[in-house]
This record gives sequence, structure tokens and C-alpha cells, in this order.
Amino acid sequence: MVTGMPLASVKSEIFEAVLHFLPDWVQITVLALVVLVVVASWGIKLKRKLAHRRAVRQGLPVHPAAQYGQGRGADYLGEYAPQQPSAGGAGQQASGADFLGAYAPQQRQGNGSA
Repeated sequence: MVTGMPLASVKSEIFEAVLHFLPDWVQITVLALVVLVVVASWGIKLKRKLAHRRAVRQGLPVHPAAQYGQGRGADYLGEYAPQQPSAGGAGQQASGADFLGAYAPQQRQGNGSA
């Protein structure tokens, strides 16, 4: 099935159709607010990126969750985050199965032959 218009274009057509029924001064105000939101989001991203670079250059400690573009879900869990294994262990990296508990697949013990 071939459509004449991609989905992104449908969204813009709906936006334009809604604006078409509004008075000119409202159309201009809405478009200006959309542009303002886009420019403000760019400015906030740039400000955060520059603040991160300054902190790294000055040698200040940067929290792992505050590293630019490196946030993880576990960084925001606080006391509810899974505990990290101690450094005295075998030195293996934790995998997703380590957090499944009783639901984790059982490890097969053997010499590798079937």
C-alpha cells in the first residue's frame, strides 16, 4: 500500500490546518512560541554542555549521572539502585542476569561436551 504523504508531513498538515482557522495574530504568536521553545531548548543544552566541559577542565568531580550524555537509569534510583559487586571479586562485569535473582537462567556446570 503506497500513501501519497509520509507521516511527518501529515502532522505538519494537521498543524497548518488548525492554524488556518485561527486569526492572523494568533497564528503569528503560536509560531513565535514554537520557535522560542526550540531555541530555548538548544540554549539549555548548550549551557549544560559548556558547564560540563568547564567542570572537567577544572578537575572538579562530576557525578556519573551529570556526565554529559552518559546518564543511566540506575544513576537516578538512589538507594533503590542494585548494589555494585565488591572490587575483591573475580573482576567480572555484572550482566543483566545478575539482577534477575531466582528468575535468572541456571548456569550449566560441565566440561563443555554435550
